[in-house]
Amino acid sequence: MSVPQPTAIPAEERGEHILGVFDTAFGELLTADPAAFRVKFRKMAASAFAFYRGTACLFYADLAREQHTGPYLDERTSRVWVHGDLHAENFGTYMNARGRLVFNVNDFDEAYVGPFTWDLKRFAASVALIGYAKALSDAQITELVTLYAQAYRERIHQLATGAKSDEVPPFTLDTADGPLLGALREARSLTRFGLLESMTGIRDAERRFTAGPGTIELDAATRYKVLAAFDGYLETLPESSLARPDSYRVKDVVGRRGIGIGSAGLPSYNILLEGNSDALENDVVIYLKQAQTPAVSRHVDDAAARAYFLHEGHRTVISQRALQAHADPWLGWTELDGAGQLVAEISPYAVDLDWSDIDEYEEIAAVVADLGRATAAMHAAADDESEHSELVPFSTERAIDAALAADEEGFAPLLVDFAHRYGTVARRDHQIFVDLFRNGRIPGL
Repeated sequence: MSVPQPTAIPAEERGEHILGVFDTAFGELLTADPAAFRVKFRKMAASAFAFYRGTACLFYADLAREQHTGPYLDERTSRVWVHGDLHAENFGTYMNARGRLVFNVNDFDEAYVGPFTWDLKRFAASVALIGYAKALSDAQITELVTLYAQAYRERIHQLATGAKSDEVPPFTLDTADGPLLGALREARSLTRFGLLESMTGIRDAERRFTAGPGTIELDAATRYKVLAAFDGYLETLPESSLARPDSYRVKDVVGRRGIGIGSAGLPSYNILLEGNSDALENDVVIYLKQAQTPAVSRHVDDAAARAYFLHEGHRTVISQRALQAHADPWLGWTELDGAGQLVAEISPYAVDLDWSDIDEYEEIAAVVADLGRATAAMHAAADDESEHSELVPFSTERAIDAALAADEEGFAPLLVDFAHRYGTVARRDHQIFVDLFRNGRIPGL
């Protein structure tokens, strides 16, 4: 088995393994900003699912033994574009480059090239954790993971056999229902003006950032470096994004420090831009954030992928453009102090899927099936027809479809078995982690 059995490894030994993985993944950042990691770890301590969200590094360290050898993996399906952190909360709304509100996968910080089944297993285990937290039975969790597998399989087959876009449409205001439609409607009710009001004010007839929790006033030298990095970012944008150069006139810059589960210790900056007109309500806020090594890449020996990316900022952007159809037109990359940076808009139309009020089994089942379809569409987007086909020069959906066709009956049980096993592992790991944290066993905190 590639995943440790929950009772097979003593808690002390498993704890040492967790600390070792944390040191590799977080060591430098934790040393630089222990306060941010205390916040991150307290959030992770809140629940097994929160712990799971923050430990993709541990998940892939456990999973790595099956690289290229697991079921459904061959020379092609073991090196497709993968999301890297596909759990049940990494879905939400965004405004695409064509002005349409879409519900889809989000947060591509961990994206890379690897086995497609790793995305599916990470999602399946997250369903087991959410199901457990909502007191669903093991049989119900089995049904949910099976529904996810079936929806994914059906959509991949449709895409592989030439389904037209109107037969497999994205989730929009016209096609979604249930909580997905609710998220889209909430996103539609939001405004750019509302976002700007929460972050900025008008001074001397011009919009500027206002001071607030988490904001850092920049000294002149840092501001100069950020603006130089911004100039480099402009060179990475597609020509279609530069139709009105005045859109990129910088009005203000402010520093921020990430303290969320996924961004602890990462320096970042918000930049206020003119936007698509001189009107103050059309200003745009973008963020510049240091990108990190994705957990998947530590366990994928792929020289072509390593050579393809200039740095982690470039890797994050290229991966998102590959996996997300009609991505954010403000999406780009740059360098700052020698580190790769991700640059994107802070969208006023971003609403994450909220699981707190999705409690009835039937509603959960419908959402999980929709997320299976969204996962399939994401995998199918990134292939020989995408902008960056050098790394994946074949049809992803056809390769996956052929692999699954070789053993139709085994696909759902594979994910079900993994979901139950790793869900149990994650719940035990969460308790081990809490005990390590509260007893001062994590070095540097």
